[in-house]
Amino acid sequence: MRRKEENHIAIFHCPIQIIKRSVGRSAIAAAAYRSGEKLTSEWDGLTRDYTHKPGVVHSEIMLPAHAPPEFADRSTLWNSVEQIEKSSDAQLAREIEVALPVELSRAAQLALVRSFVKDNFVAEGMCADFALHDKGDGNPHAHIMLTIRPLREDGKWGAKCRKVYDLDSQGNRIPDGKGGWKNHREDTTDWNNRENAEKWRAAWAAYANRALEAAGRPERIDHRSYERQGIEKIPSVHMGPAASQMERRGIRTEKGDLNRQIADDNKLLKELKARITRIYNWSKEQAGAEQPKDGGSLVARLYEAQAKVNQDKARSRSGKIRALQDNAKLLAFLQSNGINSMQELYEKVAAMNKDYYDLRGKIVKAERRLAVLDKRLEMWAQYEQYKPIRQKLDKVKPGKREKYQQEHRDGLALFDAAAVFLKSLKESGEAITPKAWRAEAAKLTMQKDADYQKMRAMRDEIKAVESLRKAADRLAHEGQRQQRETER
Repeated sequence: MRRKEENHIAIFHCPIQIIKRSVGRSAIAAAAYRSGEKLTSEWDGLTRDYTHKPGVVHSEIMLPAHAPPEFADRSTLWNSVEQIEKSSDAQLAREIEVALPVELSRAAQLALVRSFVKDNFVAEGMCADFALHDKGDGNPHAHIMLTIRPLREDGKWGAKCRKVYDLDSQGNRIPDGKGGWKNHREDTTDWNNRENAEKWRAAWAAYANRALEAAGRPERIDHRSYERQGIEKIPSVHMGPAASQMERRGIRTEKGDLNRQIADDNKLLKELKARITRIYNWSKEQAGAEQPKDGGSLVARLYEAQAKVNQDKARSRSGKIRALQDNAKLLAFLQSNGINSMQELYEKVAAMNKDYYDLRGKIVKAERRLAVLDKRLEMWAQYEQYKPIRQKLDKVKPGKREKYQQEHRDGLALFDAAAVFLKSLKESGEAITPKAWRAEAAKLTMQKDADYQKMRAMRDEIKAVESLRKAADRLAHEGQRQQRETER
């Protein structure tokens, strides 16, 4: 999640998840928690009471035209979902969480969510149950729960998928060799298409930006990562509510320290880019300009002018010492790099410019990979920490399960989140290798730190060329002054 930064960038946060029975989750429990209500599940008989949950400022159900009117009741809607899904590994609901722009009023935030939900989900036939949360901690957001099973036109639940027979080139069914026909299953809707995640995230950015524009605000959000936007900038890490609250109380956290380091790193990258761009453009212009006709190179004249200015300014003993040190650095830079002409200076600055962009690319790439590894290691640690709580739940007697779930709901929720993350990682073909992740992170960190040292060392060379540029400006001004005196 990104807070407002330069260039009027507002928050973008839009994770999408599936609420699955296979990991012990319940649509009723999720709806109760998000709406801050007390709901009883007809599937397992458990009652979830979240009427004392703080920060729920609004909840609402939106239905397509053909949905039964009784689905406007939260308990009826989600109990109907629970009852129609018979499988122990059923997918019960899809949830989309969005960060609400803090720049908008509550009424504007609500109108934004309504229009987004209506146009992108309800219009497609989904039932939507959303809630706005705001604890006054600067992190207002909305939870949007969506039905996965489609509704028929008569208001009854339809099938999620259908059997489709495979056909040969003549359009005939293909025998399976077992007395039947080869077939496969197809979804009855396109709601599960992988492309939807990108489409919905882009839609949220577009709707939020229209709302910000209508409110006369300059901030905008972008659903793309910095990398996809072509911005060579290191993204900050998501703080999470616990770390955010600690930081607001003045308690430093690891994530907070990491974001402060990232901010410093971005500041260094931005500063060096601006400085090296200026001297690169200047050296290129000077290299193409006419050289002095008095036999002396422009670089030599610049050095002499710089030395004279430093000596003139050094009135005190300490000032003279500093001036001599500056002159020595400047001379050492010119001599060590064999620079005797503006063309040679330009070539040196061009090489510095290339080295800078190469280093910056390596650093940003390393930081982005480190962010991925940090997330994986964090989820693995979270999974291991709360696994005993989840394992104990399986052994708790049915009559005591509700009490146990209430007492350990935060730990169970954190375990579920970590389990879902790791499972999705495995499904994408990634191996769960915490030891290898730590080794890779350590290696990347060491290399990144070495690259940053090289970046910081560039400052001295950049300052030397900037000193020449300033001397050139003074020479130009002095030449203009002498010309005016001559004309008089």
